[in-house]
Amino acid sequence: MKRVLILGPSGSGKSTLGERLGRILGIPIIHLDKYYWKPNWAYTPEDEWRAKVKNLITSDSWVMDGNYTSTLRLRASAADTIIFIDVPRRLSYLRIFSRFLRFRGRTRPDLSEDCPEKIDWDFIRWIWDYPRTRRPAILRFLEKQKSMKNVFVLQGQREVEAFLRSLGKNGDDQRTGEPSFL
Repeated sequence: MKRVLILGPSGSGKSTLGERLGRILGIPIIHLDKYYWKPNWAYTPEDEWRAKVKNLITSDSWVMDGNYTSTLRLRASAADTIIFIDVPRRLSYLRIFSRFLRFRGRTRPDLSEDCPEKIDWDFIRWIWDYPRTRRPAILRFLEKQKSMKNVFVLQGQREVEAFLRSLGKNGDDQRTGEPSFL
């Protein structure tokens, strides 16, 4: 695993898994939110965003977390491993509200500066709609990727923990170079 893409709904634990995986594998973590959001939660224009992502994926190794379906194919083409954290929306809500309380009035480390933690109705609706609108398309996309990439669908924290434990000391099976989880 040298280029790992982590997907999942908001509050699924993408950034946390990314940080832990980056430490285990000894490779840099790229939080896409940090590159997408400009101060005061301003969007990055699509052409500028695509250019940023093209630049980010050129590195030899990375763990990259974030959704941003407009660049999913681009990022997936550069990845050797794709992880989808598939959690129920109630867990997403619990985690985003907990995160809000922890970082209220401050910017999280995985965001760009001047983006204080917030929850609004659009965000709540996005999480509510995710299982119906985004999840099916991502699962179809991942099914097509299985023949070319290492694809993992982790359902809940127990599977995330088992996945991390399976990576052992360096994350790869010494005989094959493949993740030992396979």
